[in-house]
Amino acid sequence: MKRGSKLADWGNSLLFLGPTTLFFAMTVIIPFLYGIYLTLFKMDNPTDPMVFSGIYNYLNAMDDKDFWESLWLTLKFVFATVFFVNMVGFGLAYLVTSGMKIQNSLRTAYFTPNLIGGLLLGYIWQFIFVQSLPAIGGKMGIRWLELGWLGDPDMAFWALVIVTIWQTSGYMMIIFIAGLISIPKDLIEASTIDGAGPLRRLFNVTLPLMVPSFVVTVFLSLKNAFMVYDLNFALTKGGPFDSTKMVSMHVVNKAFVESNYGTGQAEAIILFVIVAVVTGFQVYSSKKMEVEA
Repeated sequence: MKRGSKLADWGNSLLFLGPTTLFFAMTVIIPFLYGIYLTLFKMDNPTDPMVFSGIYNYLNAMDDKDFWESLWLTLKFVFATVFFVNMVGFGLAYLVTSGMKIQNSLRTAYFTPNLIGGLLLGYIWQFIFVQSLPAIGGKMGIRWLELGWLGDPDMAFWALVIVTIWQTSGYMMIIFIAGLISIPKDLIEASTIDGAGPLRRLFNVTLPLMVPSFVVTVFLSLKNAFMVYDLNFALTKGGPFDSTKMVSMHVVNKAFVESNYGTGQAEAIILFVIVAVVTGFQVYSSKKMEVEA
């Protein structure tokens, strides 16, 4: 086979991309297409035969009040976590690239929470919110620490937000560090020579050049917030009184707890479309804000 020929190029592409494409198709594309197929059938009981129902499941999903309430709660969670995760992540990255002697140790410490799985993390923080904080609040006389965080609807929501920020900010920090390091030093030096102070350099030089990093981190934090399940399950299980039941937990419960597979899968497809539209718009609009160094 002649080197550089089209056949050789196809062979090389198949050799390197074939296994990855095959596994991606088996784990993502085929299950996704099969999921769409399942939404066209009525399955109210796992023992009943599949009956073609067209858009019946989608109509049920549109009429599911609990689904839209959980989606609205998830949107609140998205707004809270995306903002704070990126703000804290950038602040940590700015801190550990400032030339401190212990900055490498701080990078490791801040990134470590991301290595803990969502289920384990949820159980750890459940102990903190239920046992540790009330005990500390009782001894120190701090009233708001004595309250049962996970027993109050509003406090349980913010407890979930706090744990999410604590877990994911370190991961975003790594992306921001890469962006900060890639900023040309001559631009920073030129702005300093021109008399720009630290704040002006931050807002007029650093942040505009960090837009590509923000595109990535906002995309990841959006996706993680919309799809949160394991932490939600381990920390609050959707309680109290379904006040923290995010949309992913509702979809799973609809399909596997209530055994309503068709409607649950239809809600999953609707959620996928919503997330795809939101993240696509975010990437498109953010790309227009990028500037070249």
